[in-house]
Amino acid sequence: MEQNWVETETAGCDLGDSRLNRRLGAMLQALGERPGKSLPTAFQDWSNTKAAYRFFSNGNVSEDKILEGHFAASALRIKATEGPILILQDTTEFSFKRSAPEKIGFTGTSCGRKMADGRHQSHTICGMRLHVSLAVTSAGLPLGLTAAKFWSRDKFKGTRAIKRKINPTRVPIEQKESMRWLDNLRLSTELAGAPERCVHVGDRESDIYELYCLAQDLGTNFLVRSCVDRLAEDGDTTIAKVMTQVQSSGTHEVRFRDAQGKDHCAVLSVRYATMTVRPPIGKQRKYQHQSLQIIHAEELDPPEDRLPVFWKLITNLPVETHADAVHKLEWYALRWKIETFFRTLKTGCRIEELRLATADRLANCIALCCVVAWRVSWMTMFSREVPAANPAAVFTDDERHLLEHATPHRKRMAPHDLEFYVKAVTHLGGYLDRASDPPPGTTVIWRGLARLADLVEGVRIVGR
Repeated sequence: MEQNWVETETAGCDLGDSRLNRRLGAMLQALGERPGKSLPTAFQDWSNTKAAYRFFSNGNVSEDKILEGHFAASALRIKATEGPILILQDTTEFSFKRSAPEKIGFTGTSCGRKMADGRHQSHTICGMRLHVSLAVTSAGLPLGLTAAKFWSRDKFKGTRAIKRKINPTRVPIEQKESMRWLDNLRLSTELAGAPERCVHVGDRESDIYELYCLAQDLGTNFLVRSCVDRLAEDGDTTIAKVMTQVQSSGTHEVRFRDAQGKDHCAVLSVRYATMTVRPPIGKQRKYQHQSLQIIHAEELDPPEDRLPVFWKLITNLPVETHADAVHKLEWYALRWKIETFFRTLKTGCRIEELRLATADRLANCIALCCVVAWRVSWMTMFSREVPAANPAAVFTDDERHLLEHATPHRKRMAPHDLEFYVKAVTHLGGYLDRASDPPPGTTVIWRGLARLADLVEGVRIVGR
Protein backbone atom coordinates (compact mmCIF):
# COMPACT_ATOMS: atom_id res chain seq x y z
CA MET A 1 0.00 0.00 0.00
CA GLU A 2 1.36 3.41 -0.99
CA GLN A 3 2.49 5.54 1.91
CA ASN A 4 1.35 9.14 2.14
CA TRP A 5 4.25 10.94 3.82
CA VAL A 6 2.09 13.96 4.71
CA GLU A 7 -0.37 11.81 6.63
CA THR A 8 2.52 10.11 8.42
CA GLU A 9 4.09 13.39 9.54
CA THR A 10 0.79 14.93 10.69
CA ALA A 11 -0.97 11.86 12.15
CA GLY A 12 -0.07 12.72 15.74
CA CYS A 13 -0.96 16.42 15.44
CA ASP A 14 -4.16 17.78 16.96
CA LEU A 15 -4.78 21.50 16.48
CA GLY A 16 -8.19 21.24 18.15
CA ASP A 17 -10.08 21.81 14.89
CA SER A 18 -10.48 19.32 12.04
CA ARG A 19 -10.38 22.14 9.50
CA LEU A 20 -7.02 23.31 10.85
CA ASN A 21 -5.70 19.76 10.72
CA ARG A 22 -6.77 19.43 7.06
CA ARG A 23 -5.23 22.80 6.26
CA LEU A 24 -1.98 21.72 7.94
CA GLY A 25 -1.78 18.65 5.72
CA ALA A 26 -2.55 20.64 2.57
CA MET A 27 0.12 23.23 3.33
CA LEU A 28 2.75 20.61 4.16
CA GLN A 29 1.95 18.92 0.86
CA ALA A 30 2.29 22.20 -1.05
CA LEU A 31 5.56 23.20 0.62
CA GLY A 32 6.94 19.68 0.21
CA GLU A 33 6.19 19.65 -3.51
CA ARG A 34 7.74 23.08 -4.13
CA PRO A 35 10.56 23.56 -1.60
CA GLY A 36 12.21 26.94 -1.93
CA LYS A 37 9.32 28.61 -3.70
CA SER A 38 7.60 31.72 -2.36
CA LEU A 39 4.32 31.16 -0.52
CA PRO A 40 2.15 32.41 -3.44
CA THR A 41 4.06 30.12 -5.82
CA ALA A 42 3.80 27.13 -3.48
CA PHE A 43 0.06 27.59 -2.89
CA GLN A 44 -0.71 28.45 -6.54
CA ASP A 45 -3.58 30.95 -6.12
CA TRP A 46 -4.76 33.78 -3.89
CA SER A 47 -7.42 31.70 -2.14
CA ASN A 48 -4.95 29.06 -0.91
CA THR A 49 -2.28 31.65 -0.15
CA LYS A 50 -4.71 33.70 1.94
CA ALA A 51 -5.75 30.52 3.78
CA ALA A 52 -2.08 29.87 4.56
CA TYR A 53 -1.60 33.38 5.93
CA ARG A 54 -4.65 32.93 8.14
CA PHE A 55 -3.36 29.58 9.35
CA PHE A 56 0.03 31.01 10.34
CA SER A 57 -1.63 33.87 12.25
CA ASN A 58 -4.25 31.68 13.99
CA GLY A 59 -3.92 31.90 17.76
CA ASN A 60 -4.67 28.17 18.12
CA VAL A 61 -1.67 27.26 15.99
CA SER A 62 1.89 27.11 17.34
CA GLU A 63 5.14 25.59 16.19
CA ASP A 64 4.94 22.98 18.97
CA LYS A 65 1.53 21.77 17.80
CA ILE A 66 2.58 21.78 14.15
CA LEU A 67 5.57 19.56 14.92
CA GLU A 68 3.70 17.16 17.23
CA GLY A 69 2.90 14.80 14.38
CA HIS A 70 6.45 14.83 13.06
CA PHE A 71 7.85 14.18 16.55
CA ALA A 72 5.51 11.21 16.92
CA ALA A 73 6.59 9.87 13.52
CA SER A 74 10.25 10.31 14.53
CA ALA A 75 9.60 8.26 17.68
CA LEU A 76 8.10 5.45 15.57
CA ARG A 77 11.10 5.46 13.23
CA ILE A 78 13.46 5.32 16.23
CA LYS A 79 11.61 2.31 17.66
CA ALA A 80 11.71 0.57 14.27
CA THR A 81 15.54 0.70 14.20
CA GLU A 82 18.14 -1.15 16.22
CA GLY A 83 21.34 0.01 17.83
CA PRO A 84 22.37 3.44 19.14
CA ILE A 85 20.56 6.60 18.08
CA LEU A 86 22.63 9.77 17.76
CA ILE A 87 20.68 12.87 18.81
CA LEU A 88 22.45 15.79 17.12
CA GLN A 89 21.86 19.22 18.70
CA ASP A 90 22.70 22.61 17.25
CA THR A 91 21.45 26.17 16.74
CA THR A 92 20.94 28.25 13.63
CA GLU A 93 20.01 31.88 13.15
CA PHE A 94 17.62 33.49 10.67
CA SER A 95 17.98 37.16 9.74
CA PHE A 96 15.21 39.29 8.24
CA LYS A 97 14.82 42.82 6.91
CA ARG A 98 11.64 44.43 8.22
CA SER A 99 10.24 47.93 8.60
CA ALA A 100 8.97 46.89 12.06
CA PRO A 101 11.70 44.55 13.35
CA GLU A 102 10.36 44.68 16.92
CA LYS A 103 7.50 42.38 15.83
CA ILE A 104 10.04 39.62 15.23
CA GLY A 105 12.84 40.31 17.69
CA PHE A 106 16.60 40.63 17.60
CA THR A 107 19.48 38.16 17.62
CA GLY A 108 22.41 40.52 18.27
CA THR A 109 24.29 43.53 17.02
CA SER A 110 26.52 44.07 14.01
CA CYS A 111 29.19 46.64 13.18
CA GLY A 112 28.32 48.84 10.24
CA ARG A 113 30.20 51.56 8.41
CA LYS A 114 32.96 53.57 10.04
CA MET A 115 31.89 57.03 11.23
CA ALA A 116 33.86 60.28 11.15
CA ASP A 117 35.08 59.86 14.74
CA GLY A 118 36.59 56.47 13.91
CA ARG A 119 33.96 54.38 15.64
CA HIS A 120 31.87 51.82 13.82
CA GLN A 121 28.14 52.36 13.61
CA SER A 122 26.41 49.40 15.21
CA HIS A 123 22.89 48.17 14.54
CA THR A 124 20.71 45.41 15.87
CA ILE A 125 19.98 42.37 13.69
CA CYS A 126 16.34 41.49 13.20
CA GLY A 127 15.83 37.75 13.39
CA MET A 128 15.17 34.66 15.44
CA ARG A 129 17.01 31.52 16.44
CA LEU A 130 16.12 27.87 16.13
CA HIS A 131 17.61 25.10 18.25
CA VAL A 132 16.77 21.56 17.14
CA SER A 133 17.63 17.96 17.92
CA LEU A 134 17.89 15.61 14.95
CA ALA A 135 17.90 11.84 15.42
CA VAL A 136 20.15 9.85 13.08
CA THR A 137 21.27 6.24 12.98
CA SER A 138 24.92 5.34 13.47
CA ALA A 139 25.07 5.06 9.66
CA GLY A 140 23.89 8.66 9.30
CA LEU A 141 20.27 8.14 8.18
CA PRO A 142 18.14 11.03 9.57
CA LEU A 143 15.06 9.68 11.36
CA GLY A 144 13.48 13.05 12.14
CA LEU A 145 13.46 15.90 14.63
CA THR A 146 12.93 15.09 18.29
CA ALA A 147 12.79 18.63 19.75
CA ALA A 148 12.77 22.23 18.53
CA LYS A 149 12.86 25.62 20.21
CA PHE A 150 12.43 29.12 18.70
CA TRP A 151 13.49 32.28 20.49
CA SER A 152 15.03 35.74 20.18
CA ARG A 153 17.47 37.52 22.46
CA ASP A 154 14.69 39.61 24.02
CA LYS A 155 13.75 36.66 26.22
CA PHE A 156 17.20 36.68 27.86
CA LYS A 157 17.61 40.46 28.04
CA GLY A 158 19.67 41.43 31.08
CA THR A 159 21.69 38.21 31.35
CA ARG A 160 24.88 39.93 30.21
CA ALA A 161 24.42 42.61 32.86
CA ILE A 162 24.22 39.90 35.51
CA LYS A 163 27.43 38.29 34.23
CA ARG A 164 29.27 41.61 34.60
CA LYS A 165 28.45 41.69 38.31
CA ILE A 166 29.08 38.08 39.28
CA ASN A 167 31.03 35.08 38.02
CA PRO A 168 29.18 33.69 34.94
CA THR A 169 29.42 30.17 36.38
CA ARG A 170 27.27 31.31 39.30
CA VAL A 171 24.41 32.49 37.07
CA PRO A 172 21.63 29.86 37.27
CA ILE A 173 21.39 27.80 34.10
CA GLU A 174 17.65 28.58 33.94
CA GLN A 175 18.50 32.24 33.23
CA LYS A 176 20.83 31.44 30.34
CA GLU A 177 20.24 30.63 26.69
CA SER A 178 22.25 27.47 27.40
CA MET A 179 19.15 26.02 29.03
CA ARG A 180 17.93 25.04 25.55
CA TRP A 181 20.54 22.27 25.44
CA LEU A 182 19.14 20.71 28.60
CA ASP A 183 15.53 21.14 27.50
CA ASN A 184 16.17 19.40 24.18
CA LEU A 185 18.12 16.61 25.84
CA ARG A 186 15.24 15.93 28.23
CA LEU A 187 12.52 16.12 25.56
CA SER A 188 14.45 13.98 23.06
CA THR A 189 15.21 11.32 25.65
CA GLU A 190 11.56 11.11 26.67
CA LEU A 191 10.43 10.94 23.04
CA ALA A 192 12.84 8.15 22.14
CA GLY A 193 11.61 6.07 25.08
CA ALA A 194 14.97 4.30 25.43
CA PRO A 195 17.49 6.54 27.25
CA GLU A 196 20.23 3.92 27.09
CA ARG A 197 20.13 3.96 23.25
CA CYS A 198 20.45 7.73 22.91
CA VAL A 199 23.79 9.49 22.44
CA HIS A 200 23.38 13.28 22.53
CA VAL A 201 26.03 14.86 20.29
CA GLY A 202 26.89 18.56 20.42
CA ASP A 203 29.59 21.04 19.49
CA ARG A 204 31.61 23.22 21.89
CA GLU A 205 28.56 25.28 22.83
CA SER A 206 27.08 22.17 24.48
CA ASP A 207 30.02 21.78 26.88
CA ILE A 208 27.83 22.43 29.95
CA TYR A 209 28.38 20.65 33.26
CA GLU A 210 24.65 20.70 34.03
CA LEU A 211 24.12 18.74 30.80
CA TYR A 212 26.46 16.01 32.07
CA CYS A 213 24.50 15.79 35.30
CA LEU A 214 21.12 15.73 33.57
CA ALA A 215 22.30 12.91 31.28
CA GLN A 216 23.35 10.95 34.35
CA ASP A 217 19.98 11.53 36.04
CA LEU A 218 18.09 10.40 32.92
CA GLY A 219 20.32 7.38 32.32
CA THR A 220 21.28 8.53 28.85
CA ASN A 221 24.59 9.24 27.06
CA PHE A 222 26.37 12.27 25.65
CA LEU A 223 29.32 13.00 23.36
CA VAL A 224 30.29 16.66 23.17
CA ARG A 225 33.23 18.68 21.99
CA SER A 226 34.87 20.37 24.95
CA CYS A 227 35.74 24.07 25.08
CA VAL A 228 36.40 24.38 28.83
CA ASP A 229 39.54 23.12 30.53
CA ARG A 230 37.73 21.74 33.57
CA LEU A 231 39.13 20.83 36.96
CA ALA A 232 40.11 17.17 37.11
CA GLU A 233 41.09 14.38 39.48
CA ASP A 234 41.54 15.82 42.99
CA GLY A 235 40.87 19.40 41.84
CA ASP A 236 44.53 20.49 41.75
CA THR A 237 44.91 19.86 38.03
CA THR A 238 42.91 20.20 34.81
CA ILE A 239 41.88 17.95 31.93
CA ALA A 240 44.48 19.50 29.61
CA LYS A 241 47.34 18.90 32.07
CA VAL A 242 46.35 15.29 32.57
CA MET A 243 46.08 14.68 28.83
CA THR A 244 49.60 15.96 28.18
CA GLN A 245 50.86 12.92 30.12
CA VAL A 246 48.80 10.46 28.02
CA GLN A 247 50.56 8.63 25.19
CA SER A 248 49.01 8.34 21.72
CA SER A 249 47.12 5.10 21.16
CA GLY A 250 47.39 5.32 17.38
CA THR A 251 46.11 7.36 14.44
CA HIS A 252 42.82 7.86 12.70
CA GLU A 253 42.14 9.30 9.23
CA VAL A 254 39.22 11.63 8.57
CA ARG A 255 38.05 13.04 5.24
CA PHE A 256 36.05 16.22 4.96
CA ARG A 257 35.25 19.21 2.79
CA ASP A 258 35.95 22.81 3.65
CA ALA A 259 33.59 25.75 3.17
CA GLN A 260 34.67 25.99 -0.49
CA GLY A 261 33.85 22.32 -1.15
CA LYS A 262 37.51 21.26 -1.41
CA ASP A 263 38.28 17.72 -0.23
CA HIS A 264 40.74 17.24 2.63
CA CYS A 265 42.26 14.27 4.42
CA ALA A 266 43.61 14.63 7.96
CA VAL A 267 45.58 12.06 9.94
CA LEU A 268 44.81 12.46 13.64
CA SER A 269 46.88 11.31 16.58
CA VAL A 270 44.45 9.84 19.13
CA ARG A 271 44.78 9.94 22.92
CA TYR A 272 42.15 8.88 25.45
CA ALA A 273 41.85 8.64 29.21
CA THR A 274 39.30 8.15 31.97
CA MET A 275 39.42 10.71 34.75
CA THR A 276 37.40 12.43 37.44
CA VAL A 277 35.92 15.67 36.12
CA ARG A 278 34.81 18.24 38.68
CA PRO A 279 32.17 20.99 38.37
CA PRO A 280 33.11 24.69 38.33
CA ILE A 281 34.04 26.07 41.74
CA GLY A 282 30.82 28.07 41.99
CA LYS A 283 28.71 24.92 41.45
CA GLN A 284 30.56 22.33 43.52
CA ARG A 285 28.00 22.46 46.32
CA LYS A 286 25.15 21.71 43.93
CA TYR A 287 26.73 19.17 41.56
CA GLN A 288 28.93 16.15 42.17
CA HIS A 289 32.06 15.18 40.29
CA GLN A 290 31.81 12.53 37.57
CA SER A 291 34.03 9.87 36.07
CA LEU A 292 34.15 10.66 32.35
CA GLN A 293 36.14 9.68 29.27
CA ILE A 294 38.29 12.23 27.45
CA ILE A 295 39.37 11.83 23.81
CA HIS A 296 41.85 14.16 22.12
CA ALA A 297 42.44 13.84 18.36
CA GLU A 298 45.06 16.22 16.94
CA GLU A 299 46.08 16.44 13.31
CA LEU A 300 49.64 15.45 12.40
CA ASP A 301 51.51 17.68 9.93
CA PRO A 302 48.58 20.00 9.04
CA PRO A 303 48.88 22.06 5.84
CA GLU A 304 49.61 25.76 6.07
CA ASP A 305 46.52 26.87 4.13
CA ARG A 306 43.98 25.84 6.81
CA LEU A 307 43.62 25.45 10.55
CA PRO A 308 44.61 22.05 11.98
CA VAL A 309 41.91 19.61 13.08
CA PHE A 310 41.90 19.25 16.87
CA TRP A 311 38.93 17.59 18.52
CA LYS A 312 38.65 17.48 22.31
CA LEU A 313 35.72 15.22 23.14
CA ILE A 314 34.19 14.34 26.48
CA THR A 315 31.69 11.53 27.01
CA ASN A 316 30.14 9.21 29.57
CA LEU A 317 30.34 6.28 27.12
CA PRO A 318 32.97 3.61 27.81
CA VAL A 319 36.30 4.12 26.00
CA GLU A 320 38.67 1.28 26.84
CA THR A 321 40.58 0.75 23.58
CA HIS A 322 41.84 2.69 20.58
CA ALA A 323 38.99 1.19 18.55
CA ASP A 324 36.48 2.58 21.07
CA ALA A 325 38.02 6.04 20.77
CA VAL A 326 37.92 5.90 16.95
CA HIS A 327 34.31 4.75 17.12
CA LYS A 328 33.38 7.89 19.11
CA LEU A 329 35.31 10.08 16.67
CA GLU A 330 33.31 8.61 13.80
CA TRP A 331 30.08 9.32 15.67
CA TYR A 332 31.09 12.92 16.31
CA ALA A 333 31.97 13.29 12.61
CA LEU A 334 28.28 12.64 11.84
CA ARG A 335 27.44 15.96 13.52
CA TRP A 336 27.75 17.60 10.08
CA LYS A 337 24.38 15.99 9.26
CA ILE A 338 22.61 18.70 11.24
CA GLU A 339 24.59 21.35 9.37
CA THR A 340 23.27 19.82 6.14
CA PHE A 341 19.75 20.01 7.55
CA PHE A 342 20.19 23.71 8.35
CA ARG A 343 21.64 24.39 4.91
CA THR A 344 18.65 22.69 3.30
CA LEU A 345 16.32 24.71 5.51
CA LYS A 346 17.99 28.02 4.65
CA THR A 347 19.04 27.51 1.05
CA GLY A 348 16.43 25.00 -0.10
CA CYS A 349 13.39 26.35 1.74
CA ARG A 350 14.71 29.96 1.59
CA ILE A 351 13.47 30.80 5.05
CA GLU A 352 15.07 34.24 5.13
CA GLU A 353 13.05 35.27 2.07
CA LEU A 354 9.72 34.79 3.86
CA ARG A 355 7.73 38.02 4.16
CA LEU A 356 5.67 37.12 7.24
CA ALA A 357 5.67 40.06 9.62
CA THR A 358 5.64 38.59 13.16
CA ALA A 359 7.71 36.06 15.09
CA ASP A 360 4.75 33.73 15.71
CA ARG A 361 3.82 33.54 12.03
CA LEU A 362 7.43 32.96 11.01
CA ALA A 363 7.88 30.24 13.63
CA ASN A 364 4.76 28.44 12.39
CA CYS A 365 5.93 28.55 8.79
CA ILE A 366 9.50 27.52 9.66
CA ALA A 367 8.12 24.57 11.65
CA LEU A 368 6.42 23.28 8.50
CA CYS A 369 9.58 23.87 6.48
CA CYS A 370 11.54 21.85 9.06
CA VAL A 371 9.52 18.77 8.11
CA VAL A 372 10.15 19.46 4.41
CA ALA A 373 13.90 19.92 5.00
CA TRP A 374 14.03 16.67 6.98
CA ARG A 375 12.24 14.79 4.18
CA VAL A 376 14.74 16.04 1.60
CA SER A 377 17.66 15.01 3.85
CA TRP A 378 16.04 11.64 4.58
CA MET A 379 15.35 10.94 0.89
CA THR A 380 18.96 11.78 0.01
CA MET A 381 20.44 9.41 2.59
CA PHE A 382 17.77 6.69 2.37
CA SER A 383 18.39 6.23 -1.36
CA ARG A 384 22.10 5.77 -0.61
CA GLU A 385 21.62 3.38 2.31
CA VAL A 386 18.78 1.29 0.84
CA PRO A 387 18.88 1.83 -2.95
CA ALA A 388 16.74 -1.26 -3.64
CA ALA A 389 13.87 -0.10 -1.37
CA ASN A 390 10.29 0.08 -2.60
CA PRO A 391 9.88 3.47 -4.37
CA ALA A 392 6.20 3.57 -3.37
CA ALA A 393 7.42 4.56 0.10
CA VAL A 394 8.59 7.88 -1.36
CA PHE A 395 6.82 8.61 -4.66
CA THR A 396 3.18 8.44 -5.82
CA ASP A 397 2.07 6.49 -8.90
CA ASP A 398 1.84 9.68 -10.98
CA GLU A 399 5.30 10.83 -9.88
CA ARG A 400 6.86 7.49 -10.74
CA HIS A 401 5.15 7.46 -14.14
CA LEU A 402 6.49 10.93 -14.97
CA LEU A 403 10.00 10.13 -13.72
CA GLU A 404 10.09 7.03 -15.91
CA HIS A 405 9.25 9.09 -18.97
CA ALA A 406 11.76 11.77 -17.97
CA THR A 407 14.54 9.16 -17.92
CA PRO A 408 16.46 8.62 -21.21
CA HIS A 409 15.54 5.39 -23.06
CA ARG A 410 18.99 3.88 -22.62
CA LYS A 411 18.65 4.07 -18.81
CA ARG A 412 15.08 2.81 -18.47
CA MET A 413 16.18 -0.82 -18.42
CA ALA A 414 17.68 -0.42 -14.96
CA PRO A 415 15.68 -1.90 -12.05
CA HIS A 416 12.88 0.48 -11.09
CA ASP A 417 13.86 0.64 -7.44
CA LEU A 418 14.21 3.67 -5.16
CA GLU A 419 17.65 4.53 -6.54
CA PHE A 420 16.24 4.70 -10.09
CA TYR A 421 13.54 7.24 -9.20
CA VAL A 422 15.72 9.37 -6.90
CA LYS A 423 18.35 9.55 -9.61
CA ALA A 424 15.64 10.68 -12.03
CA VAL A 425 14.73 13.44 -9.55
CA THR A 426 18.36 14.55 -9.33
CA HIS A 427 18.54 14.75 -13.13
CA LEU A 428 15.58 17.15 -13.02
CA GLY A 429 17.56 19.12 -10.45
CA GLY A 430 20.60 19.44 -12.72
CA TYR A 431 22.72 16.46 -11.59
CA LEU A 432 24.92 15.31 -14.49
CA ASP A 433 25.70 11.84 -13.10
CA ARG A 434 29.20 11.66 -14.55
CA ALA A 435 31.58 8.96 -13.35
CA SER A 436 33.70 11.51 -11.49
CA ASP A 437 30.75 13.26 -9.83
CA PRO A 438 30.17 12.74 -6.08
CA PRO A 439 26.77 11.34 -4.97
CA PRO A 440 23.93 13.87 -5.36
CA GLY A 441 23.20 16.00 -2.32
CA THR A 442 20.18 17.73 -0.88
CA THR A 443 20.46 20.77 -3.18
CA VAL A 444 19.77 18.88 -6.41
CA ILE A 445 17.12 16.79 -4.63
CA TRP A 446 14.99 19.78 -3.64
CA ARG A 447 15.48 21.43 -7.04
CA GLY A 448 14.37 18.22 -8.72
CA LEU A 449 11.32 17.86 -6.43
CA ALA A 450 10.23 21.38 -7.33
CA ARG A 451 10.43 20.58 -11.06
CA LEU A 452 8.65 17.26 -10.53
CA ALA A 453 5.76 19.07 -8.84
CA ASP A 454 5.45 21.37 -11.85
CA LEU A 455 5.33 18.34 -14.16
CA VAL A 456 2.61 16.71 -12.07
CA GLU A 457 0.60 19.93 -12.09
CA GLY A 458 1.02 20.26 -15.85
CA VAL A 459 -0.29 16.75 -16.46
CA ARG A 460 -3.22 17.41 -14.15
CA ILE A 461 -4.17 20.57 -16.07
CA VAL A 462 -3.87 18.91 -19.49
CA GLY A 463 -5.95 15.95 -18.32
CA ARG A 464 -8.89 18.09 -17.24
